[in-house]
Amino acid sequence: MTPRASGTAAAVVAPASKTVGPEHVEASPRASNTLADYVNLTKPRLNALVIASSAAGYYLAARGRPDAWLMAEAVVGTTFVAAGAAVLNQVYERDTDRLMERTRLRPLPDGRVGLADASMFGAALSVAGLALLATRASRVAAALALATLVVYLAIYTPMKRRTSLATLVGAVPGALPPLIGWAAAHRATSGLDAGGAALFAIVFLWQIPHFMAISWLYRDDYANAGFPLLPVIDPDGSRAGRQALVYAMALLPASLMPALAGVAGVAYAAMATVLGAGLLALSWRFAVARTDRAARTLFLGSITYLPLLWIAMIANHS
Repeated sequence: MTPRASGTAAAVVAPASKTVGPEHVEASPRASNTLADYVNLTKPRLNALVIASSAAGYYLAARGRPDAWLMAEAVVGTTFVAAGAAVLNQVYERDTDRLMERTRLRPLPDGRVGLADASMFGAALSVAGLALLATRASRVAAALALATLVVYLAIYTPMKRRTSLATLVGAVPGALPPLIGWAAAHRATSGLDAGGAALFAIVFLWQIPHFMAISWLYRDDYANAGFPLLPVIDPDGSRAGRQALVYAMALLPASLMPALAGVAGVAYAAMATVLGAGLLALSWRFAVARTDRAARTLFLGSITYLPLLWIAMIANHS
């Protein structure tokens, strides 16, 4: 659901067949690979972030100890919607995925999953997730999940081929999972308050340094596919570096908003300050050096930052 964190789907290699008869050779490896291909279509590594973010949002919004079953239903619903969006995104981008080294072995461009099958799979996941949120969480949570689908598939995905501004648009659906979890915990009200807004702002701002690092590392791939990302249209990298730095600067005060909104306490604010300063330093280094090493360090720092921030917020939950 988020543009920034699109992981590379690994090629699935069939295990060596044993000479025990044609029925064994045909059945076991093919079934195993088909399952793996469908799992890969959902971008499980990217959706691990969705699971963590929506669960954190629900937990932080709950008054007292949250109902584990209701929380699980909200997280599963959000995950289904995110997985469906990931599948349908790959349906749309199957031709450009074929042009990039990091994505050419995904199930669709490699021909391991058919277009119609992938489309039905993505649609089924999306509908199931929306239905689960609407019936077991809240209408607001379901509406936010629907907005995630619409913005991600109808606006961000086609926009990627036209302008670098797509990165900012794509950060909106990428930041909605914690807000969906937050709204799901407030079943009787909208849940769209200062606490939820703080979580949304944190994830929105975090995505820009994260994705600037990714887009720099894979700039040749994106250029081959015709995506006009900042490192492609500005090969010097100065604009990508500035964006990473500016959004990391904005993230530091935004990360203190949960403490001001009463979601977390002073210990969290101290940890958020340390983590934010660290990410800011890595973004500054990338903006100045604009090298693969600096981008890789920023990427690794960004994927460390957010889980640690969630842990600190939950541990010091008010």
